[in-house]
Amino acid sequence: MSREPSAAEKLIGDFAPKLVELTDRVLFGDVWERQDLSKRDRSLVTVAALIALNRPEQLRFHLDKALDNGLKKEELIEVITHLAFYSGWPNAMNAIMVAKELFSKRDSSE
Repeated sequence: MSREPSAAEKLIGDFAPKLVELTDRVLFGDVWERQDLSKRDRSLVTVAALIALNRPEQLRFHLDKALDNGLKKEELIEVITHLAFYSGWPNAMNAIMVAKELFSKRDSSE
């Protein structure tokens, strides 16, 4: 029985198979499955960290995951706005542009 390849497998599976294995097995298979925080809370924390660290490529994936984990677009926009004062205006501007692009794509596909 064949399974759907993970996002990491699709992106880098043929190039960095060990990194894919660690991503799928440890990060998403263990860390994200721990019970002490909900997936919604984990998404909120992850999005905040990626904004603060100015990691737009990973932010794109995690904003989408955050919506799937129950966060609302308005909440994510508010997080970005809030973090402008804590992580820097350029980081927030980069994040809001990523969010705008992602949300508009999601809206047009719904």
